[in-house]
Amino acid sequence: MTTRFRPTRRTVLHVLAAGAASLALPAFAQWPDKPIKIIVTFPPGGSSDVLARLLAEQLSKKLGQPVVVDNKPGAGGTIGGAQVAASPPDGYTLMLSNTTPIALGPFTLDKQPYDPVAGFSHIAYLGAAPLVIMASKPSGFKTYAEFEAAGRKDGRMDFGSGGPGSIGHIHGELLRKITGINMVHVPYRGGAPMTTDLIANTIPVGIDVITAYVPFFKSGQLVPLAVTGAQRSPLMPEVPSIAELKQPKLVLENFFGLSGPARLPEDVVARLNAACNEVLVMPEIQKKLTELGIVAKPETVAAFNGFVKEQVNVLGPTVKGAGIKL
Repeated sequence: MTTRFRPTRRTVLHVLAAGAASLALPAFAQWPDKPIKIIVTFPPGGSSDVLARLLAEQLSKKLGQPVVVDNKPGAGGTIGGAQVAASPPDGYTLMLSNTTPIALGPFTLDKQPYDPVAGFSHIAYLGAAPLVIMASKPSGFKTYAEFEAAGRKDGRMDFGSGGPGSIGHIHGELLRKITGINMVHVPYRGGAPMTTDLIANTIPVGIDVITAYVPFFKSGQLVPLAVTGAQRSPLMPEVPSIAELKQPKLVLENFFGLSGPARLPEDVVARLNAACNEVLVMPEIQKKLTELGIVAKPETVAAFNGFVKEQVNVLGPTVKGAGIKL
């Protein structure tokens, strides 16, 4: 005897609900099921690139998929930033965000290519590092005071940065505005070529995030004049901060974070945030970041978003007020 199944109304509703859920699951339930790309808005060799590659290696292990780094430099970090902002919010295109493409670069353009707050899902805060004002050894500058005095005496001071609209460029322009020294910008395609010219004394001064330059300071090839934090860097405690040199308006640090397109699924954001925070507390990663001058600090998604808003609200008007344009 065959008994025909007669579903009740409740059973039908359960089945329909389960079916709807199953239709919604495939997009993100198995995330990630293919390689993830982290876009770095500067050329290889700089601080963001170094940090991105450290992070990518560890995230690959934690997420079970390759995480690759793709360098997209240009226009104060806004070329790479615009690409990420326009990407599908599926968790496969991310950005090693930092101060330049978020809080500086967009404000150097007549028309902002994206909203640095609402245009992204800001996922994880990674840490921060000061810039360093440094001199070539042949320049003869041993202190910040000597550099500033020479700039006033000569009426011009060339300085290099990692590129137009980079945080080093912005800081040099602020230095010009605040001190009155005729700082003339010499842009490079990244920190590596600038370092070559700085060592050769093609330019006397460079400004960039401290991360990649510590070996050159230790070898004596370059001379650190000041770090741009409110306090001295634990990495080089013998180098004075710009604040203690009576230039509090020149305090500027480069933050690092992981961001993605706006409207990333909350579960993807949460998983990435947790993975990044796990990486940051690994002893070997802590050691490497300290060696790079980066003070790492795990944060919640909400805390990072609040921090980004604060940076944009403070630094954006500063850049506009200084009249810095690309």
